Amino acid sequence: MPGSETLINALTTLLVTLDPPGLAPVFLALTVGMTRDQRKQVALRGSLIAFGILAVFALFGLAILNLLGISLGAFRIAGGLLLFWIAFEMIFEKRQERKEKTSEIAITKDHLHNLAVFPLALPLIAGPGAISATVLLAGSMKTTIEMVILILILAFAMALVYAALIVAERMDRFLGNTGRAILTRLLGVLLAALSVQFVVDGIRSAFALP
Repeated sequence: MPGSETLINALTTLLVTLDPPGLAPVFLALTVGMTRDQRKQVALRGSLIAFGILAVFALFGLAILNLLGISLGAFRIAGGLLLFWIAFEMIFEKRQERKEKTSEIAITKDHLHNLAVFPLALPLIAGPGAISATVLLAGSMKTTIEMVILILILAFAMALVYAALIVAERMDRFLGNTGRAILTRLLGVLLAALSVQFVVDGIRSAFALP
C-alpha cells in the first residue's frame, strides 16, 4: 500500500496539472449562450472522456514507453521538464492566455459541435501536462492495488474538475482576477517543486544513483 505522503503527492500533482480553477473561466467562454443544463451535460461528458484518456495512459503508458524503448528514468526527466514549463507559465500568467486562445480557435472551427471532446476533454483537461503526470505517477505504483488506488485518486481529481466546471460562474465571480492570479501562482510554485523532484528521481533512475 502506498504511504500517505505518496497519495498526497499524487493528488496534488494531478490537481495542479488539471488546474480546476483555471478551467472555470475558459469553460464559461466556451459555453456562452448555453443553459445551465447544457453546461452540466458538456461538463459531465468532458470530464468522463478526460478521465478515460488519463486512465488509459495510467494503465498502458509504461507499456507504450517500453515498446518505444524509452526508459522510465528518461520519461521522468522529460515529463518533469514539461511540468516545470507549465509551472513557469502558471507563475507568469502564460498558461491562461494559451487556454483562452485554444478555446477561441475551437469555437471558430467546430462551432461548439462535440465541444465536450474538443477542446474541453482534450487538450484543456487531459492535456500534455496531465498525461505526463499520470504516466509518471503510474511508474511509481508497483502493485495492482497501488494502481487501483491511483485510478481512484484520478477519479476523485476528475470529480473535483467536474464540480469546478459546474460552479464555474460562481467561482469566477468569487475569485475575481486578483484571486485567480494569486491561486494560479501558488499552484505554479507547488508544481515547479514537484517537477524538479520528478527530474531528480529520473536522473537517479537513469544513472542508477542511490
